[in-house]
Amino acid sequence: MTEHGTRVAIVTGATSGIGLEIARSLGAQRHRVYIGSRTADNVESTIKKLTEEGIEVDGSAVDVRSKESVSTFVGAAVEKFGTIDVLVNNAGRSGGGVTADIADELWLDVINTNLTSVFLMTREVLNAGGMRHKDRGRIINIASTAGKQGVVLGAPYSASKHGVVGLTKALGNELAPTGITVNAVCPGYVETPMAERVRQGYAEAFNTSEEDILTRFQAKIPLGRYSTPQEVAGLVGYLASDLASSITSQALNVCGGLGNF
Repeated sequence: MTEHGTRVAIVTGATSGIGLEIARSLGAQRHRVYIGSRTADNVESTIKKLTEEGIEVDGSAVDVRSKESVSTFVGAAVEKFGTIDVLVNNAGRSGGGVTADIADELWLDVINTNLTSVFLMTREVLNAGGMRHKDRGRIINIASTAGKQGVVLGAPYSASKHGVVGLTKALGNELAPTGITVNAVCPGYVETPMAERVRQGYAEAFNTSEEDILTRFQAKIPLGRYSTPQEVAGLVGYLASDLASSITSQALNVCGGLGNF
């Protein structure tokens, strides 16, 4: 058997941005990839695109906030490809504003989408997905440098990503004797559709242009540029490999030097 020849990977939030590149990267490493996103049409078009690139891929719509939806999703992945070897919890959303003005609904949706979903999906993959019965597994959570420092006007997002980092470290230590590793990848500024929406939000909050916000953000990055989704996916691909077997309970940055912590 080749290193990745028969391994099965789940990637959530996989129809655009970082998630799409992660699915593409794992597929190129010969994983069979089962993708999820909120919209069935987006999943279908992404499957078609990746299949045309020679990747063995399938998927279905999933609401990562819902225990029932997560259960159905993981069950479908197992039925299609078999038990799960790699889980990438990538699905997430932005969200914030002046903290004193944040509605309960926004706070809860950011926490449920970014943090509770990681717990729900991980628990389901360990159990119904069969990972806990294997002697080798990979759980990779996409967190953020905002999970290591506070972000102005981003309290819900930052809190959720701090939670992802904490969950990663706790579960990584718990599962270390089993051969299952658990790590977080922490992107900084990455050029994705979500990054564009974030710039729009800050431009509105500070009564300036999106171009000005982009210039301000780039000035904070030692490399002077945003990271790319492919660069984030490259680290995920490494963590999924056998070469990364001794790396667990870590939160690793991909940020152009923005966060050296």
